[in-house]
Amino acid sequence: MWHGGTMELLHTSVSPRENASAGALIQGGLSLSLDCQNDDGLSWSPNAWALHQVNGSPQDSIQVELISRNKQSLAQVKHIITLGRDLLTSEILVSNSSIASLHLMGSITCHLAVSTPDATYAVGLEGSGFFIRPPLVADFNIIPHEFAKKTNQDPRKFWALNKLFSKSDARKWNVDDDVESMMRDVKEELEGEEQDNYKHLTQKLSRIYTCAPRNLTVIDRGRRNSVTVRRNGFKELYMFSPGSEHEWYDKYSYICIGHAALLEPLILNAQSEWRGGLQLWNPNS
Repeated sequence: MWHGGTMELLHTSVSPRENASAGALIQGGLSLSLDCQNDDGLSWSPNAWALHQVNGSPQDSIQVELISRNKQSLAQVKHIITLGRDLLTSEILVSNSSIASLHLMGSITCHLAVSTPDATYAVGLEGSGFFIRPPLVADFNIIPHEFAKKTNQDPRKFWALNKLFSKSDARKWNVDDDVESMMRDVKEELEGEEQDNYKHLTQKLSRIYTCAPRNLTVIDRGRRNSVTVRRNGFKELYMFSPGSEHEWYDKYSYICIGHAALLEPLILNAQSEWRGGLQLWNPNS
């Protein structure tokens, strides 16, 4: 914080499920959604994880490594999470031991806690191209009810959905409220270029930036705090704001940022590895 002290960096939500025996519904925080597809069309997502190892100490940093394997497609994914005094890193290492290439789609997504989107700004996006797209609907993503009802989206079909849109027919779009405009014209791909280097996130917003800088700073004037988000490996930046119609410091007091491969797949050649990730750094420490 600018004035010292500590606060929650990641926003989470815990609520009861309709089926009480299924336990509480936990959403938000930091999550990974990944789909691996080979040349034969065989698709696999790393959902079953095993604890591989834990390193470090509370005085320095703690690193937790999870691993998921698929013997059929000869793919392996490691998810390495490192928590330090002033940073949090989420990194994935995908290994392809087959004789065919793999197409990777997905994202590492974090919900940054803010006082309200009305007091929040993203610094450094000026000149970045973007596409307006539906919010990502996944198990751990917090999406307001009005979006979930309109979107009705299966994240595993996101890549196929994108193929339905033709970039050659896309037109420039310059509006304050991305989501409402998108819902009125869902059959046409909406794209533009960011004009503001100090992007105010008060309006509903759902975008995928295609040429965003590797370092992005998010400033929350309400909490007098700033966070630097660093990208590695991924080429795209996903950003979602639920808008400012909700209560301050409540369930929808967050900004969702993801480093992603959603518009175009990442190609992993046979017998090779790929590494990508997201880092949250506190520049005020």
